[in-house]
Amino acid sequence: MASQQPFTADDFSIYYVFTECTDHYDPFPVNETEENQPHFPGVTGLRNLGNTCYMNAILQCLCSISPLVEYFLSGKYITALQKDCSEVATAFAYVMTDMWLGDSDCVSPEIFWSALGKLYPAFMKKMQQDAQEFLIYVLNELHETLKKYHQKRSYEKRSIPRFYRKMIANESSIITRLFEGQLNYSIICLKCENCTYKNEVFTILSLPIPSKYECSLQDCLQCFFQQDTLTWNNQIYCSFCETKQETAVKASISKAPKIIVFHLKRFDILGTMKRKLRTDIHYPLTNLDLTPYICPIFLKHPKYNLCAVVNHFGDLDGGHYTAFCKNSVTHAWYNFDDTRVSEIPDTSVQTATAYLLFYSCQPFSTPIQKRKS
Repeated sequence: MASQQPFTADDFSIYYVFTECTDHYDPFPVNETEENQPHFPGVTGLRNLGNTCYMNAILQCLCSISPLVEYFLSGKYITALQKDCSEVATAFAYVMTDMWLGDSDCVSPEIFWSALGKLYPAFMKKMQQDAQEFLIYVLNELHETLKKYHQKRSYEKRSIPRFYRKMIANESSIITRLFEGQLNYSIICLKCENCTYKNEVFTILSLPIPSKYECSLQDCLQCFFQQDTLTWNNQIYCSFCETKQETAVKASISKAPKIIVFHLKRFDILGTMKRKLRTDIHYPLTNLDLTPYICPIFLKHPKYNLCAVVNHFGDLDGGHYTAFCKNSVTHAWYNFDDTRVSEIPDTSVQTATAYLLFYSCQPFSTPIQKRKS
């Protein structure tokens, strides 16, 4: 996916049309309090279709991102659909509609699962899959279905270096507008000290885990953005020296996305050896500061709030995925375990099972019910 035009403030003006729900949902019929718990929009379980907990966890996280949900519930996606590949986006809209406007405690994502499975048959085998890989496929497919081609305006500020002021032809979609960021790599030849730059777009940042037992998300970020020296077989060709040289490479964020997704690299494979890192990673629920990792020439340094978490239990050969999501109607956190849904306190959102972290740099608007005149 390519980079896109700067965002506008209107992107986060969220309005929904809701049907009235009078039913009560009952994830754990244990006591009278839980039995009388109301069914809120967006707080809906998903049926497991056979080892599809990875899909359910990702769908719940995407369902908690209000701007994305509004785009599909409002029907805006219809005008952007590419005629030759609309099935996945349409099926995704059906799932979001069932989860937000339906009156059931639990719905089946079978239509979406079948549509995506036609393009990627591996997901139809009812085998354990990686939730992070599944998210990449979903975002890419939605982007391809909804993208529009346009030309990006060049920057006019003279204080911004030339390599940021190029006219770039790109493809934009609701996915790029929300999830796409850009990394800038400064590449310095250690012999002639010539510096070049390379840009790379991203939708997910895969962060290394620097400690075996305990660390913070900031520790993971510092490890990712620290300067690396490329030597021996990893040397990079220098156009000035006209040969491969040892090189220092350092990354920074040149465009911060509205929704930033962190993939914690818990699965480690070295040759035939496989292991899962069970490090307890402490991550903030509010005010995640990315300022140290953003290019200093950009004045906007947003702080991020956690909106969803994908958890993984078990090991590489067998495990289970669940999701923690903050609902934009109730402003409460919920634990989604396939069909089972329960409200949880903020203190329970921090766990050692976190695998994917979804952060938003702007608060989600509370959905407003549009009344018929």
